[in-house]
Amino acid sequence: MGTIHIVGLGPGDAGLITLSAFRLMQKARCLLLRTAVHPSVSMLDEAHIAYEALDRFYEQGTSFDSVYQGITDYVLDRASEGDVVYAVPGSPVVAERTVLMLEKEGAGRHIPVVVHPGMSFLEVMYTRLRFDPVNGVTIIDSSDAGQVPRDIRTPLIVTQVYDRHVASDLKLSLMDIYGDEYEAQLVYHVSLPDESIRPIKLYELDRCDQIDHLTSLFLPVPPVERDVVSEDGETPQEGMPFDLDPLVQVMARLRGERGCPWDKRQTHKTLRRFLIEEVYEMLDAIDQNDIEGIREELGDILYQVVIHARIAEEEGLFSAQDIVNDVTKKMIRRHPHVFTDKPLENRHMSMVNWDRLKQSERRQQHDHLLDGVVKGLPSLLAAYKLQEKSAKKGFEWDTAEQVVAKVHEEWQEFLDAVAEGDRDHMEEEAGDVLFVLANLCRRYDIEPECALHRANNKFRSRFSYVEDCVRASGRDWSEFSLDELDGFWQKAKREERKDAGTPVRRKR
Repeated sequence: MGTIHIVGLGPGDAGLITLSAFRLMQKARCLLLRTAVHPSVSMLDEAHIAYEALDRFYEQGTSFDSVYQGITDYVLDRASEGDVVYAVPGSPVVAERTVLMLEKEGAGRHIPVVVHPGMSFLEVMYTRLRFDPVNGVTIIDSSDAGQVPRDIRTPLIVTQVYDRHVASDLKLSLMDIYGDEYEAQLVYHVSLPDESIRPIKLYELDRCDQIDHLTSLFLPVPPVERDVVSEDGETPQEGMPFDLDPLVQVMARLRGERGCPWDKRQTHKTLRRFLIEEVYEMLDAIDQNDIEGIREELGDILYQVVIHARIAEEEGLFSAQDIVNDVTKKMIRRHPHVFTDKPLENRHMSMVNWDRLKQSERRQQHDHLLDGVVKGLPSLLAAYKLQEKSAKKGFEWDTAEQVVAKVHEEWQEFLDAVAEGDRDHMEEEAGDVLFVLANLCRRYDIEPECALHRANNKFRSRFSYVEDCVRASGRDWSEFSLDELDGFWQKAKREERKDAGTPVRRKR
């Protein structure tokens, strides 16, 4: 039974290997290297020091856990034959999982393990970045990025950013905490001739060419935001501020490697109908004055926002924070009378200024005025928006009475088409009637889509009441006259008036 001596190969420059480590490797009966993919190994070759590299375990393993377990088992088996010197990159006590495993499992097999001091890349980083770790620092392996606390208040060093795939997973985890614009320091081949330390935004991390097993990331301490004290004296920490992060984290897990198959399968296009459904369910809750329903449906809409943001973030397009930043900037930009010293005299001037500022934005610039009305809108809402936009150019009747006259004119044309028996003409004239009615609603600041949605819900509720009355009577529908059914209908209306103004509470 031998002893395992664990030494470090230093950060990369062979001159930074300790003298005691070099002598142990020089005299070793059995020298095992966790990996030969390290710059200092060239010095062993030049000194004709024989060694066995264990890189084959990386090629055979299906995960890092299996790789490290295979290496640990092999080193322990060799130690059962005699003394072993096990050399690892950097320092044996910095980000070296196999060292911890050897100490634990060696004790179980009564094999002594001696860890010798060594120099890691951290000492070089501290020097290059002029950073004193005495005030605290958090050091993690890139595979442990999900364990970074959200309220971290120390600098963070992430080691062994092996490749772009690892960098992509790492950036998604870190951007949820620091934001995608957060500036870190990319540390590449520290202590080697091609050493590079440069600033990088987190969203750019997986687009960088300088990524391999000798790449690390340094993130300074996040700035502490000024406490905002509310009127009741509570700070954000005490008063539980609005925080989107829990939902963002849930979505990251749902679409992660072990997430939900349905969520992982979704795209922007497959989610279209769900977004529309959630908006209409929200309108329904508003129409019913269902306070709990409004709260629930707003959450469902927020879920839609977050899953769309996550999909875009995975594709490197934008993040949830981008959405928040963009809409915040847009609202500030479109309300200079609120966020600057420029006053506005009335509501009309506010709307004019809003439109002028909106038109100056790139996505609002079109070849034709009506191109700005989305073609996928519900037809009544589209009719409202089309006439609203054209009216701003003066294409508008002078009075509401003229619009009413136009409604009568279009209605008569529809009746004439009915008399003709031409269904295609009837459909055309019916469309004209609805289009002008949408314009009449607009003149009185009524959204026709919302008005019709409300009418649909009202009909649904009243007819359900009539249905309940028929069922309670024990008679068949055919046995009732229209006057009797209308009596149930009128009773439903009276019940609605009785309940008017009382918030509806959703049954659970």
